[in-house]
Amino acid sequence: MTDNHSFVQLLLVIAAVLIATRALAVLAVAVGQPAILGELVAGVLLGGSVLGILDPNELAIKTLAELGLLILLFEIGLSTDLRALTKVGGTALIIAVVGVTLPFVFGFLALSQMGVDRLAAIVCGAALTATSIGVSTRVLSDLGFLQTQEGRVVLGTAVLDDIIGLVILSVVGGLATGVAVTGSGVVRTSAVAFGFVVGAIAVGSFVVPPLFHALRRLKSPATIAVMGLAFAFILAALAGILGSAIIVGAFVAGVLLNRIEHTDQVQQSAAAMGSLLTPIFFASVGASVDVRALAQPRTLLITLVLLLTGAVGKILAAYVPWWFKGNKALVGVALLPRGEVELIVAQTGLAIGVLDAPLFGAITLMVLATTLISPPLIQAVARRDSRKRMPES
Repeated sequence: MTDNHSFVQLLLVIAAVLIATRALAVLAVAVGQPAILGELVAGVLLGGSVLGILDPNELAIKTLAELGLLILLFEIGLSTDLRALTKVGGTALIIAVVGVTLPFVFGFLALSQMGVDRLAAIVCGAALTATSIGVSTRVLSDLGFLQTQEGRVVLGTAVLDDIIGLVILSVVGGLATGVAVTGSGVVRTSAVAFGFVVGAIAVGSFVVPPLFHALRRLKSPATIAVMGLAFAFILAALAGILGSAIIVGAFVAGVLLNRIEHTDQVQQSAAAMGSLLTPIFFASVGASVDVRALAQPRTLLITLVLLLTGAVGKILAAYVPWWFKGNKALVGVALLPRGEVELIVAQTGLAIGVLDAPLFGAITLMVLATTLISPPLIQAVARRDSRKRMPES
């Protein structure tokens, strides 16, 4: 009876999460904000510091949330065409590398000066690296700038720094397992992370296309979709076994399956699974936020430091490629939004005990703040552009 009662409780909690995240996601979109903002707020409201309905540390919820995270990274990989990124040229690569390095260094140094623990400062710096591709591309598309030179550079940069951000996450995870924070430790952990990504893509590029081409003979779209998900789970598990981040394996699986002929079936299957599980992940992140910690002056100060160092680093990066003659200010502000990768980094840091509640709250608040302020900033800079654009249909 006890087990049955626990299962009934779990069903009710999941139902509450799905209803709350969907309702607030629709509301967020209605007021011009990304759906992720509504899902995060729903988690905060359902969490222990407000309603006490959702406990992110409960085993079943934690498992579902981790599956949701895996599916999220798999979906991002499925929509990432590495070959198309090469057309953007060196501009996106330079901006991505500098745009990851400067916020990371600025954030780490600033927090270290404030007395934050070294490893915690590294995690906080890592949480400043990646751009939320969904927020920027949606705003640029609405303004008619997505298909411009600036739009393509922003898209390429966002995808590249997402990849770099995930590798940094893998490095941070390796360091947190007890590896000393030394130059050799960072190099060794980085080599494992980059080695897995490069090796998996190199080998998978030859193995995956013919394998899934052979599956076409079964004339069963459902089989291709299921095998695609199974491949994601296998590669994610392999990444974990080899010492890399599991989510990096899921992302690489998506990138490899982006090249097969029937990517649509796999995408539809992943999207259906993600519509159930991914909101649970974001709600769990929100539920991990201690609202009381957000009211602490130190938390607010750290949030402000993260905002400033992250913004300055991204905007400066847009001005580094001197040969780029486009609207650098537009590129810079379009790189400001933070989102999925930062939340993943924060959740990982909290789970492994590197971040305390105030630091975790500061990162989450930073993500929420950039999500809110970036769209109007992008719009303001775009309006000052001399070119007249019409929104894309």
